[in-house]
Amino acid sequence: MRILASRALRRACAAGVLSALATACSTESVMSLRPDVDVGVQTAGVPAAVPMTSVPAEAIPPAPADPIAVAPADPMVVIPADPAIQEPADPTLAAYPHFEVPAEPMEVMPSDEVACRRDLKRLGVEFRDVDPIHEGNCGIDWPVRVSAIGSVEMKPAATLSCSMAATFSRWTKKELVPAARWRYLSGVKTIHQGSSYSCRNIRGSRGTPSQHSRGNALDVMRIELNNGKDIDVRKPGWFAFRQRGFLNTVRQDGCDYFTTVLGPGYNADHADHFHFDIMQRRNGYVACK
Repeated sequence: MRILASRALRRACAAGVLSALATACSTESVMSLRPDVDVGVQTAGVPAAVPMTSVPAEAIPPAPADPIAVAPADPMVVIPADPAIQEPADPTLAAYPHFEVPAEPMEVMPSDEVACRRDLKRLGVEFRDVDPIHEGNCGIDWPVRVSAIGSVEMKPAATLSCSMAATFSRWTKKELVPAARWRYLSGVKTIHQGSSYSCRNIRGSRGTPSQHSRGNALDVMRIELNNGKDIDVRKPGWFAFRQRGFLNTVRQDGCDYFTTVLGPGYNADHADHFHFDIMQRRNGYVACK
Protein backbone atom coordinates (compact mmCIF):
# COMPACT_ATOMS: atom_id res chain seq x y z
CA MET A 1 0.00 0.00 0.00
CA ARG A 2 2.84 2.32 0.82
CA ILE A 3 4.37 1.61 -2.52
CA LEU A 4 1.17 2.44 -4.34
CA ALA A 5 0.75 5.62 -2.35
CA SER A 6 4.30 6.68 -3.09
CA ARG A 7 3.80 6.10 -6.82
CA ALA A 8 0.54 8.04 -6.76
CA LEU A 9 2.24 10.87 -4.92
CA ARG A 10 5.08 11.00 -7.45
CA ARG A 11 2.64 11.05 -10.39
CA ALA A 12 0.69 13.82 -8.77
CA CYS A 13 3.82 15.83 -8.19
CA ALA A 14 4.98 15.23 -11.77
CA ALA A 15 1.62 16.30 -13.11
CA GLY A 16 1.72 19.42 -10.95
CA VAL A 17 5.19 20.32 -12.10
CA LEU A 18 4.23 19.83 -15.78
CA SER A 19 1.14 21.95 -15.28
CA ALA A 20 3.17 24.71 -13.64
CA LEU A 21 5.74 24.56 -16.39
CA ALA A 22 3.06 24.69 -19.06
CA THR A 23 1.49 27.67 -17.35
CA ALA A 24 4.83 29.49 -17.10
CA CYS A 25 5.77 28.81 -20.76
CA SER A 26 2.56 30.09 -22.43
CA THR A 27 2.78 32.17 -25.66
CA GLU A 28 1.54 35.28 -23.96
CA SER A 29 4.22 35.18 -21.32
CA VAL A 30 7.01 34.53 -23.80
CA MET A 31 5.99 37.41 -26.18
CA SER A 32 5.70 39.72 -23.21
CA LEU A 33 9.48 39.50 -22.60
CA ARG A 34 11.34 42.85 -23.39
CA PRO A 35 15.06 42.19 -23.91
CA ASP A 36 17.52 45.07 -23.71
CA VAL A 37 18.36 44.80 -27.45
CA ASP A 38 15.83 43.97 -30.17
CA VAL A 39 16.75 41.00 -32.26
CA GLY A 40 15.78 40.55 -35.90
CA VAL A 41 15.43 42.85 -38.96
CA GLN A 42 14.65 45.87 -36.84
CA THR A 43 17.56 46.83 -34.57
CA ALA A 44 17.78 49.27 -31.70
CA GLY A 45 18.19 52.97 -32.72
CA VAL A 46 16.44 52.52 -36.11
CA PRO A 47 12.90 53.95 -36.34
CA ALA A 48 10.18 51.48 -37.07
CA ALA A 49 8.91 51.29 -40.65
CA VAL A 50 5.85 53.37 -41.49
CA PRO A 51 3.02 51.14 -42.66
CA MET A 52 2.16 51.53 -46.39
CA THR A 53 -1.17 53.13 -47.22
CA SER A 54 -2.96 53.58 -50.54
CA VAL A 55 -2.89 57.20 -51.85
CA PRO A 56 -4.81 58.33 -54.99
CA ALA A 57 -2.54 59.34 -57.93
CA GLU A 58 -4.14 62.79 -58.29
CA ALA A 59 -3.23 63.56 -54.69
CA ILE A 60 0.47 63.22 -55.39
CA PRO A 61 1.97 66.71 -56.14
CA PRO A 62 3.90 67.00 -59.42
CA ALA A 63 7.67 66.76 -59.26
CA PRO A 64 9.51 70.12 -59.58
CA ALA A 65 10.57 70.96 -63.18
CA ASP A 66 14.10 69.94 -64.03
CA PRO A 67 15.98 73.14 -65.07
CA ILE A 68 17.93 71.16 -67.62
CA ALA A 69 16.27 68.83 -70.12
CA VAL A 70 18.19 66.36 -72.19
CA ALA A 71 17.23 66.14 -75.88
CA PRO A 72 16.00 62.63 -76.65
CA ALA A 73 17.64 62.55 -80.08
CA ASP A 74 21.10 63.29 -78.81
CA PRO A 75 21.83 62.79 -75.06
CA MET A 76 25.06 64.77 -75.42
CA VAL A 77 23.29 68.02 -76.46
CA VAL A 78 21.94 70.02 -73.53
CA ILE A 79 18.97 72.26 -74.30
CA PRO A 80 18.33 75.08 -71.80
CA ALA A 81 14.79 75.05 -70.44
CA ASP A 82 14.71 78.86 -70.20
CA PRO A 83 12.91 80.14 -73.36
CA ALA A 84 14.85 83.40 -73.15
CA ILE A 85 17.98 81.51 -74.14
CA GLN A 86 18.01 81.09 -77.92
CA GLU A 87 19.37 77.92 -79.44
CA PRO A 88 22.01 78.46 -82.16
CA ALA A 89 20.78 77.94 -85.74
CA ASP A 90 23.60 75.49 -86.32
CA PRO A 91 23.14 72.48 -83.95
CA THR A 92 26.89 71.85 -84.03
CA LEU A 93 27.34 75.13 -82.15
CA ALA A 94 24.99 74.16 -79.29
CA ALA A 95 27.90 73.84 -76.89
CA TYR A 96 29.14 77.35 -77.87
CA PRO A 97 26.16 79.70 -77.47
CA HIS A 98 28.32 82.83 -77.69
CA PHE A 99 30.24 81.79 -80.82
CA GLU A 100 29.70 84.08 -83.84
CA VAL A 101 30.84 83.35 -87.39
CA PRO A 102 32.73 86.40 -88.71
CA ALA A 103 31.24 87.96 -91.83
CA GLU A 104 33.32 87.98 -94.99
CA PRO A 105 34.88 91.39 -95.57
CA MET A 106 33.30 93.31 -98.44
CA GLU A 107 35.57 94.28 -101.31
CA VAL A 108 36.21 98.02 -101.28
CA MET A 109 36.05 100.01 -104.51
CA PRO A 110 39.47 101.49 -105.40
CA SER A 111 39.89 105.24 -105.05
CA ASP A 112 40.39 105.79 -108.80
CA GLU A 113 37.07 104.07 -109.52
CA VAL A 114 35.34 106.25 -106.93
CA ALA A 115 36.87 109.38 -108.51
CA CYS A 116 35.78 108.20 -111.96
CA ARG A 117 32.17 107.91 -110.83
CA ARG A 118 32.28 111.41 -109.44
CA ASP A 119 33.50 112.51 -112.89
CA LEU A 120 30.55 110.78 -114.54
CA LYS A 121 28.13 112.60 -112.26
CA ARG A 122 29.74 115.96 -113.08
CA LEU A 123 29.26 115.18 -116.78
CA GLY A 124 25.59 114.42 -116.17
CA VAL A 125 25.89 110.75 -117.13
CA GLU A 126 23.06 108.42 -116.24
CA PHE A 127 24.65 105.15 -115.20
CA ARG A 128 24.51 102.36 -112.67
CA ASP A 129 27.09 99.99 -111.29
CA VAL A 130 26.75 96.37 -112.34
CA ASP A 131 28.27 93.17 -110.99
CA PRO A 132 31.90 92.43 -111.88
CA ILE A 133 32.32 90.52 -115.15
CA HIS A 134 34.81 87.66 -115.29
CA GLU A 135 34.66 85.12 -118.10
CA GLY A 136 37.88 83.45 -119.19
CA ASN A 137 40.41 86.13 -120.20
CA CYS A 138 37.66 88.74 -120.53
CA GLY A 139 36.03 90.93 -117.94
CA ILE A 140 35.60 94.23 -116.13
CA ASP A 141 36.31 94.53 -112.42
CA TRP A 142 34.10 97.57 -111.82
CA PRO A 143 31.73 97.95 -114.81
CA VAL A 144 29.09 100.62 -115.31
CA ARG A 145 26.05 100.62 -117.57
CA VAL A 146 25.48 103.95 -119.31
CA SER A 147 21.96 104.80 -120.47
CA ALA A 148 22.34 108.54 -121.21
CA ILE A 149 24.90 111.33 -121.42
CA GLY A 150 23.09 114.45 -120.34
CA SER A 151 20.08 114.68 -122.67
CA VAL A 152 21.61 112.26 -125.20
CA GLU A 153 20.24 108.73 -124.91
CA MET A 154 22.41 105.64 -125.37
CA LYS A 155 20.59 102.79 -127.12
CA PRO A 156 21.00 100.11 -126.08
CA ALA A 157 22.62 100.95 -122.74
CA ALA A 158 26.39 100.39 -122.96
CA THR A 159 28.36 98.25 -120.50
CA LEU A 160 31.80 99.80 -120.17
CA SER A 161 34.72 100.33 -117.86
CA CYS A 162 34.28 103.58 -115.97
CA SER A 163 37.29 105.18 -117.66
CA MET A 164 35.89 104.41 -121.14
CA ALA A 165 32.47 105.72 -120.12
CA ALA A 166 34.01 108.98 -118.88
CA THR A 167 36.14 109.44 -122.03
CA PHE A 168 33.22 108.79 -124.38
CA SER A 169 30.92 111.07 -122.38
CA ARG A 170 33.43 113.90 -122.49
CA TRP A 171 33.82 113.51 -126.27
CA THR A 172 30.02 113.46 -126.71
CA LYS A 173 29.45 116.67 -124.78
CA LYS A 174 32.45 118.62 -126.09
CA GLU A 175 32.69 117.43 -129.71
CA LEU A 176 29.68 115.46 -130.98
CA VAL A 177 26.88 117.70 -129.72
CA PRO A 178 28.57 121.00 -130.77
CA ALA A 179 29.34 119.58 -134.23
CA ALA A 180 25.69 118.61 -134.72
CA ARG A 181 24.54 122.10 -133.72
CA TRP A 182 27.04 123.68 -136.08
CA ARG A 183 26.19 121.47 -139.08
CA TYR A 184 22.48 120.78 -138.57
CA LEU A 185 21.33 123.44 -136.11
CA SER A 186 20.07 120.63 -133.88
CA GLY A 187 21.05 118.80 -130.77
CA VAL A 188 21.74 115.07 -130.56
CA LYS A 189 18.85 112.90 -129.39
CA THR A 190 20.26 109.36 -129.43
CA ILE A 191 23.52 107.53 -130.03
CA HIS A 192 22.84 104.06 -131.42
CA GLN A 193 25.71 101.77 -130.46
CA GLY A 194 26.41 98.32 -131.91
CA SER A 195 28.84 96.87 -129.36
CA SER A 196 30.18 97.78 -125.95
CA TYR A 197 31.54 94.99 -123.72
CA SER A 198 31.99 91.75 -125.68
CA CYS A 199 34.28 88.81 -124.93
CA ARG A 200 36.16 88.38 -128.21
CA ASN A 201 39.56 88.64 -129.88
CA ILE A 202 40.62 91.03 -132.61
CA ARG A 203 39.55 89.49 -135.89
CA GLY A 204 42.48 88.07 -137.81
CA SER A 205 44.83 88.18 -134.82
CA ARG A 206 46.35 85.17 -133.10
CA GLY A 207 44.39 85.34 -129.89
CA THR A 208 44.88 89.06 -129.19
CA PRO A 209 41.99 90.23 -126.97
CA SER A 210 39.83 93.01 -128.35
CA GLN A 211 39.41 96.14 -126.23
CA HIS A 212 35.73 95.24 -126.20
CA SER A 213 36.67 92.30 -123.95
CA ARG A 214 37.87 94.83 -121.34
CA GLY A 215 34.96 97.24 -121.70
CA ASN A 216 37.33 99.83 -123.18
CA ALA A 217 35.70 100.11 -126.62
CA LEU A 218 32.41 101.29 -128.13
CA ASP A 219 31.07 101.06 -131.69
CA VAL A 220 28.78 103.84 -132.94
CA MET A 221 26.43 102.83 -135.77
CA ARG A 222 24.29 105.95 -136.25
CA ILE A 223 23.45 109.27 -134.65
CA GLU A 224 19.87 110.52 -134.34
CA LEU A 225 19.29 114.27 -134.04
CA ASN A 226 16.49 116.17 -132.31
CA ASN A 227 15.17 117.47 -135.64
CA GLY A 228 14.54 113.92 -136.84
CA LYS A 229 17.67 113.58 -138.93
CA ASP A 230 19.20 110.09 -138.66
CA ILE A 231 22.86 110.06 -139.66
CA ASP A 232 24.23 106.68 -140.68
CA VAL A 233 27.96 106.34 -140.06
CA ARG A 234 28.48 104.41 -143.29
CA LYS A 235 30.31 106.35 -145.97
CA PRO A 236 27.89 108.96 -147.39
CA GLY A 237 27.20 109.52 -151.04
CA TRP A 238 29.15 111.92 -153.25
CA PHE A 239 26.70 114.81 -152.80
CA ALA A 240 26.07 114.40 -149.09
CA PHE A 241 28.44 117.26 -148.26
CA ARG A 242 26.94 118.20 -144.92
CA GLN A 243 26.85 114.64 -143.68
CA ARG A 244 30.36 113.99 -144.93
CA GLY A 245 31.68 117.08 -143.19
CA PHE A 246 29.91 116.19 -139.95
CA LEU A 247 31.27 112.64 -139.90
CA ASN A 248 34.79 113.75 -140.74
CA THR A 249 34.69 116.29 -137.90
CA VAL A 250 33.52 113.92 -135.17
CA ARG A 251 35.94 111.25 -136.38
CA GLN A 252 38.94 113.59 -136.36
CA ASP A 253 38.04 115.17 -133.03
CA GLY A 254 37.77 111.70 -131.52
CA CYS A 255 41.52 111.25 -132.00
CA ASP A 256 42.07 113.83 -129.23
CA TYR A 257 40.19 111.66 -126.73
CA PHE A 258 40.69 108.03 -127.75
CA THR A 259 43.81 106.06 -128.61
CA THR A 260 42.02 104.23 -131.43
CA VAL A 261 39.49 105.63 -133.91
CA LEU A 262 38.56 103.42 -136.85
CA GLY A 263 35.70 103.70 -139.30
CA PRO A 264 34.50 103.30 -142.87
CA GLY A 265 37.42 103.17 -145.29
CA TYR A 266 39.78 101.50 -142.83
CA ASN A 267 38.73 97.88 -143.57
CA ALA A 268 35.62 95.81 -144.21
CA ASP A 269 35.11 95.10 -140.50
CA HIS A 270 34.58 98.82 -139.80
CA ALA A 271 32.60 99.73 -142.90
CA ASP A 272 29.36 100.46 -141.00
CA HIS A 273 30.49 102.01 -137.70
CA PHE A 274 33.02 104.11 -135.81
CA HIS A 275 35.17 102.15 -133.38
CA PHE A 276 36.48 104.10 -130.37
CA ASP A 277 38.74 102.65 -127.66
CA ILE A 278 41.30 103.68 -125.03
CA MET A 279 43.91 100.96 -125.56
CA GLN A 280 47.21 101.83 -123.87
CA ARG A 281 50.09 101.87 -126.35
CA ARG A 282 53.78 102.56 -126.05
CA ASN A 283 55.01 106.11 -126.62
CA GLY A 284 51.42 107.44 -126.62
CA TYR A 285 50.74 106.25 -130.17
CA VAL A 286 47.20 106.91 -131.48
CA ALA A 287 45.65 104.88 -134.29
CA CYS A 288 43.34 107.33 -136.04
CA LYS A 289 42.24 105.95 -139.42
